[in-house]
Amino acid sequence: MSVHKELVLDEVRKYHRDTLADNGFIPGTTEIWPSGAVLDEEDRVALVEAALEMRIAAGRSSRKFESAFARRMKRRKAHLTNSGSSANLLATTALTSHLLEDRRLRPGDEVITVAAGFPTTVNPILQNGLVPVFVDVELGTYNTTAARVAAAIGPKTRAIIIAHALGNPFEVAEIAQLAVEHELFLIEDNCDAVGATYNGQLTGTFGDFTTVSFYPAHHLTMGEGGVVLTQNLALARIVESLRDWGRDCWCEPGESNKCLKRFDYQMGTLPAGYDHKYIFSHVGYNLKATDLQAALGLTQLAKLDGFIAARKSNWRRLREGLDGVPHLLLPEATPNSDPSWFGFVITVDPEAPFSRAALVDFLEDRKIGTRRLFAGNLTRHPAYIGTDHRVVGDLTNSDIVTEQTFWVGVYPGLTDEMLDYVIASVREFVAANS
Repeated sequence: MSVHKELVLDEVRKYHRDTLADNGFIPGTTEIWPSGAVLDEEDRVALVEAALEMRIAAGRSSRKFESAFARRMKRRKAHLTNSGSSANLLATTALTSHLLEDRRLRPGDEVITVAAGFPTTVNPILQNGLVPVFVDVELGTYNTTAARVAAAIGPKTRAIIIAHALGNPFEVAEIAQLAVEHELFLIEDNCDAVGATYNGQLTGTFGDFTTVSFYPAHHLTMGEGGVVLTQNLALARIVESLRDWGRDCWCEPGESNKCLKRFDYQMGTLPAGYDHKYIFSHVGYNLKATDLQAALGLTQLAKLDGFIAARKSNWRRLREGLDGVPHLLLPEATPNSDPSWFGFVITVDPEAPFSRAALVDFLEDRKIGTRRLFAGNLTRHPAYIGTDHRVVGDLTNSDIVTEQTFWVGVYPGLTDEMLDYVIASVREFVAANS
């Protein structure tokens, strides 16, 4: 490292320390965010160092992160992308590739998913001309069950795409077994659940693909960013092509002829010897991330164990502190799971003497941030009314989620003092309105 560069980075460290302002927690004044990134001195230095080296496209930090994250998640291949939403789009679109021959998904094929979730799990189904089949969730865990998925499997079913809800695993081993028995693809949306386990096995290691988001709300952040992981090298190659404009070539941008056959290919109806760097085998996208994002991801990854432990501790503190409060359904871990919590979800009993809205307004007035359980029942949103879809069973619990459910934060930036204030505020409101 040059002396000049080291001086700059030393100044960055000093700047970071100078900007740290701890005014203490002031109840009712200090914002208690439901989610957020926890960034330290080394995160700031990593971003500035990448910028100083003008690593403005995907490069060595991206490759290093992909390798490190794949090892962490016990998958053979990871492909970094610009968002978790793009990761879901790539994973779903990859299942439509002509390279899968008879197994490929085609327009009109059905994909089982849940109604109560986030749109980016469902949107790629519709964007690929596939038909979402919606099933309900359980209150308490906010996940669907293997029994519901089994009941939804029909003659047109070709895949299952489900997110682990707020870091709480769904019955992924049982659903993965259903996928095997019925020759279905399984995509685990693991964006909220990095580090969670089911039957002692990491979530994200049961399906054909898993996806992760690095948006600031998630377990680690790149600002924006996401990743697609798989154990299947053929599927990984399809994702890489789709992410990188649909190119057939696997050389990185700026590289040439690593395969030593750049001008030896004949594909499609192109002339023999056409430059392989410009042969396209998929209708793809440009969904790559940058080295600035990956540099931040690498320093964040080193802190992942601590982040997960803090989330679990914060969730337990809220769960113990709110235990026994009447009229509230508190969250429960799915049996046989060890969640890596994203948030603490609360459902107000529909028969309660107060409304969810009143409780949320009370908390928000006290600067306690709340969020809905994402979209609630997606089938009720303007975007999905009139789309081709199927519903199996009723969506009673998804409707309850829509009307009665919200969550508060457990992210590592929260202190015990903040969490105790959340607990005291909920208890005060319920006692005053019961």
